Amino acid sequence: MILAGLLGWLYLPILSRLFAQWWSDPNFSHGFFVPAFSLFVLWQNRRSLEEATIRPSGWGLVITALGLAVLVVGVLGAELFLSRFSLLVVIAGLVIFFRGWGWFRAILFPWALLILMIPIPAIIFNQITFPLQILASKAAAFALPLAGVPVLREGNVINLPAMPLEVAQACSGIRSLLSLGTLAIIYGYLMESRNSVRVVLALASIPIAVIANSLRIIGTGLLVQYWDPDKAEGFFHAFSGWLIFVVSLGMLFLLHHLLRLIWPGQEKAA
Repeated sequence: MILAGLLGWLYLPILSRLFAQWWSDPNFSHGFFVPAFSLFVLWQNRRSLEEATIRPSGWGLVITALGLAVLVVGVLGAELFLSRFSLLVVIAGLVIFFRGWGWFRAILFPWALLILMIPIPAIIFNQITFPLQILASKAAAFALPLAGVPVLREGNVINLPAMPLEVAQACSGIRSLLSLGTLAIIYGYLMESRNSVRVVLALASIPIAVIANSLRIIGTGLLVQYWDPDKAEGFFHAFSGWLIFVVSLGMLFLLHHLLRLIWPGQEKAA
């Protein structure tokens, strides 16, 4: 209880800001589901945890001390990712110290899954979003002329006869990429027993999210040209995001069934 109280005192302000970011930033709203699913995996594997050999290791104290050092660096440097990630390091150290390496190996997957609940650093986030913006713009600039829409692309701005269409950061597809990647891992764990196929599904979520977002921008360009620019832009910023995410999930589902056909194996029991 004392240890739990100390951890709460250290990390309550950090976790409060993390929850607030999940709530306010749509790019990371999937963070709410990650710890819940991690707890579900622990509960599902409770028998293997009960059977795991308990051999406390002094290395746990070293890892815990390392996690606390990361916390200090993160707080002093105002680096949210480090301060949040330090909690996972501390948890790993405490598990190893009190239960041993065998126990930690048994919880390795749900522990590693918690990394997905931590928003990536802003500098990395920006380095990812801009190439995605350019990629989506190039895809639209290539496809729209095939449908009879003349296009002049300038960076991430697609100039159409009716109006310019900017592929802003919010339209880069990063939100779908992060959410779909997380859901692909969860889906693979629940619906597939082979780790190799799980890895394929997780990696495939990246091109699927990129392709789906490109289709979203191409569709918006067609609506701008052949329907109503104002209505099309509203569609672009609202309903299309949900629609494309559903399409992405459908593509992931179809890929899994295709893998089952060409790579048959035992399905994971429910």
